[in-house]
Amino acid sequence: MNWFKQSVTPTQITNLDRLWLYSFSIIVLVALVAPTLIVVPMSFSDSQYLEFPPRTYSFRWYLSYLQSPEWIRATVVSLRAAVITSVVATVIGTAAAYGIRVGSKLLAAPISAIFILPMAVPAILIAIGSLFIFVPLGLVNTTAGLVLAHTMLALPFVVIVTTAGLASYDMNQEMVARSLGATRARAFFTVTLPQIKFSVMTSALFAFFVSFDEVIIAMFISNGTGGTLNRKMFNALRDQVDPTIAAISTCLIAVSITLLVLAQIFRPRRDA
Repeated sequence: MNWFKQSVTPTQITNLDRLWLYSFSIIVLVALVAPTLIVVPMSFSDSQYLEFPPRTYSFRWYLSYLQSPEWIRATVVSLRAAVITSVVATVIGTAAAYGIRVGSKLLAAPISAIFILPMAVPAILIAIGSLFIFVPLGLVNTTAGLVLAHTMLALPFVVIVTTAGLASYDMNQEMVARSLGATRARAFFTVTLPQIKFSVMTSALFAFFVSFDEVIIAMFISNGTGGTLNRKMFNALRDQVDPTIAAISTCLIAVSITLLVLAQIFRPRRDA
């Protein structure tokens, strides 16, 4: 019993407290992950309907997905919009974070609030506003319209992550480069950017996922051949329970886990 009351240095937390924390963390983790993992065995079912646990297993619904021109077209639309959104949002967000870091301290807070504001606005309001603006501009049901709308949603994540990376970076290093004759742009790309590259890569990954997972805006400004994968999945669930959705969801889970694992593998020990 004395073992439970022993302190774990240097935190001074007892083994009993640590045991409670571990137990609570495992319960929360299971509650968060279990609903997602249930989809995986359902995707290998041979049944016409979603069932858990499956009575028979097969790759039937994976083949249905890969052999369907409509599903593949929707996947290509989502991937194209997500990749372009990731690039655009990362460039704009990194430039904004850098400007906030080196600009006037008085303007830093209001400028940061402007870039983070889309995170506080309900997505349905952004979708309705985007629809009214995009219709006269001819951007509805286009990749450009999706990228513009998704960039609004992704910018807050890019600004927050990159600002955090710049906060731990010593700007004096860039000042030294400029004092030796480098322009501000050259000093940024050769000195600052390499040292915050992991923050920039992480923000690009966030932007990709924000765009790829987004469905509300896609419901308003994309349809038909320009519809995204998530929009088609939503419509498929509304019209009928199609087990192909479980197969697609499993593929998306595998891609997400792979990207996160690769990000951790190639993560440097220190960002600055």
